[in-house]
Amino acid sequence: MSAPAHVEIDRTRLGRLLERERARFAEQHPRSRELYAESSQTLLGGVPMSWMTMWAGGFPLFMAEARGAAITDVDGHTFVDFCLGDTGAMAGHAPAATARAVERQIRRGTTGMMPTEDAAWVGRELVRRFGLDAWQFALTATDANRWVLRMARTLTGRPKVLVFNGCYHGTVDESVIWLDDGVPRSRPGNVGPAVDPVETTKVIEFNDVDALRAALEPGDVAAVLAEPALTNIGIVLPEPGYHEHLRRITNETGTLLIIDETHTMSTGPGGYTAEHALDPDILTVGKSLAGGVPIGAYGMRRDLADRILAANVDLEDVGGVGGTLAGNALSLAAARATLGEVLTERAFARMVPLAERFTAGVQEVLDSRRVPWNIVQLGARAEYRFCPQPPRTGGESAAAHDGELDAYMHVYLMNRGVLITPFHNMALMCPDTVEADVDRHTEVFAEAVDDLIGATGG
Repeated sequence: MSAPAHVEIDRTRLGRLLERERARFAEQHPRSRELYAESSQTLLGGVPMSWMTMWAGGFPLFMAEARGAAITDVDGHTFVDFCLGDTGAMAGHAPAATARAVERQIRRGTTGMMPTEDAAWVGRELVRRFGLDAWQFALTATDANRWVLRMARTLTGRPKVLVFNGCYHGTVDESVIWLDDGVPRSRPGNVGPAVDPVETTKVIEFNDVDALRAALEPGDVAAVLAEPALTNIGIVLPEPGYHEHLRRITNETGTLLIIDETHTMSTGPGGYTAEHALDPDILTVGKSLAGGVPIGAYGMRRDLADRILAANVDLEDVGGVGGTLAGNALSLAAARATLGEVLTERAFARMVPLAERFTAGVQEVLDSRRVPWNIVQLGARAEYRFCPQPPRTGGESAAAHDGELDAYMHVYLMNRGVLITPFHNMALMCPDTVEADVDRHTEVFAEAVDDLIGATGG
């Protein structure tokens, strides 16, 4: 007996429902709408950071307060928050231990161009969690990635970097590149690149071993900069054995391997690297380490650290590495509290099963309604995509993008008290997330699907 056919999405109905949900959103959030109109007179795009315009309701929600796994807007609506600052608040909003550490440190001084005992503690903890020997701190993972790419070129004497199609490494110039019908090009919308990234970077599809070998064999690539799984194009997991191929080929070609754990820290206390026994030369991480206080970090093998310290480069002043507020006392105090008391092994032991519950709930809705979508989990993180099978490359994932469905799901969820990441359909668990939060999402997700396929009277 053949399986039941999947339902077809009625695009006319989808457009009508999206219009209905946006009207409801505007009606429910008058104060946010007023503040957006006001801030548009003074702020570029009406927001303090341009990505904040990406909420699907037509204008952004303005935050009043956030605590734990909940966030309240200026109109008094409280949401179950699975966005969590797009991973920046993976420790939850205002975690008590971090708040105490920040309050204590801000009264003792925030920055002084001097190391602190907290810095030493955090360094030891990062060595323990990730296995890399020598660490430095930045204010963002973008800066950490920028600096280690400079170091990689110094250490190897090679000019090029390799990244994966659909990757995300913050605003690193070399990574704003993609494949257009198999041809490397600067990504559409790349803002004023000083140099066309095609000149600095090779880009290939994730999970393509043959393309990896062909790109590295000429011996002109200093480093592969890789997320363990793609995350910003939708979660694209590595196929079995891919990381073993990646490590072997980089070793054979004398190419440094940099693993960026900024988003994949959701996998566990030591990120994907510890959970799957990866062996990078250099590792970068950011966002979540300090409970919402800006921070980035990078670690490397001891032999590389010794070589870069001995190199004829300026790491201390104007060599293009470092920043006045990098490694400041406040961010390191926050990181010590967050790593020591919040994002612990015990916390991940709760968060990952909650993501499993989230994934199972969504999958049951998809199966029971015969909707041809899929959901993928990465530790405490999960994401659904509007295609039958999980994509295996960034190109496949980009092809599955459906902006109208994205907007519908996001605004539908917001109108019923649930937030997911506005850039895509990612949901993240934090130490304060509870089963009722997950089940609330499942309930509203089911309502959204039923409305869409006409299973209810919507």
